[in-house]
Amino acid sequence: MTAALDFALPPALSAHEPPEARGLARDAVRMLVSDGDREPAHHRFTDLPRLLSPGDLVVVNNSATLPAAVRLDRLAVHFSTAREDGTWLVELRRRTSTASEPYGGCEPGEWLPMPGRATLRLLGRETPRLWRAELDRDVQAYLREHGRPIRYSYVDRDWPIEAYQTVFATVPGSAEMPSAGRPFSAELVTALVARGIGIAPITLHTGVASPEKDEPPYAERYEVPEATARQVNLARHGGARVVAAGTTVVRALETVVDGDGQVTASAGWTTRVITPEAGVQVVTGLITGLHEPRSSHLLMLSAIAGRPALRLAYEAALREGYLWHEFGDTHLIMSG
Repeated sequence: MTAALDFALPPALSAHEPPEARGLARDAVRMLVSDGDREPAHHRFTDLPRLLSPGDLVVVNNSATLPAAVRLDRLAVHFSTAREDGTWLVELRRRTSTASEPYGGCEPGEWLPMPGRATLRLLGRETPRLWRAELDRDVQAYLREHGRPIRYSYVDRDWPIEAYQTVFATVPGSAEMPSAGRPFSAELVTALVARGIGIAPITLHTGVASPEKDEPPYAERYEVPEATARQVNLARHGGARVVAAGTTVVRALETVVDGDGQVTASAGWTTRVITPEAGVQVVTGLITGLHEPRSSHLLMLSAIAGRPALRLAYEAALREGYLWHEFGDTHLIMSG
């Protein structure tokens, strides 16, 4: 497998707070635009309607973010992924003065007392980092009362759950925000539709990320509705772009494409990891954030943009002071 792009990310380029706290509207963040081997261009996200063409289709993720972090005295429990048997995958993290860090302790069968007199039982390790666990009550209802949004050390304070929801969020289930959708506003969506650009939803519930480790994505639950599959196929047949708003959308669409290049309606679990070797069949454009060095997301971006174009883009983003992470700036990749 091709190695992911590597670079040094200065701490000053981490977005520490939502753009609204920096005096910007959601849709006024900066947007780097990559288009083949051309020099990357610099825009605001509000320019998106004029950068796309009538007939293009933007596919968005309608998963809503859960307040998935529950804090104990010394530990935090991050609820990642609901399993079909009612158990959850969770990550245990040791609380620090700024946020939290991975915690390697505990044993299978151990019980953790949780706020609100709840109890979490650790059933066994699913991965070196994630536990399969069972809470003694409904998890989503419990999180609404006792949870907070997951945050990492580059965000220096808690923000309300509304700061972690996109305008498309209607189906609760993500441990962390599908952040490529965050810059969209109702006004921008209206401008896209008025220009003749379609918008279609998929659902993919994201699990926990891990800034501390270079790990591939875990299996995640998705749904691609019949109407969305039909719109994607019509756009491709008509020669229009299919622009994914986020790596989650790419993962879902590339999971359900058949041998003839047709997208089919489907729901289930995906373990698909997009690499330059595998390539993409459906997506011809991508709206995404700026990703950590060596992350698996960068392999996906290389598959869409090409490695030379991606390196040019990240060199420009670093040089021009773009901001990283869920509250940062955005990147539009055009590949067709």
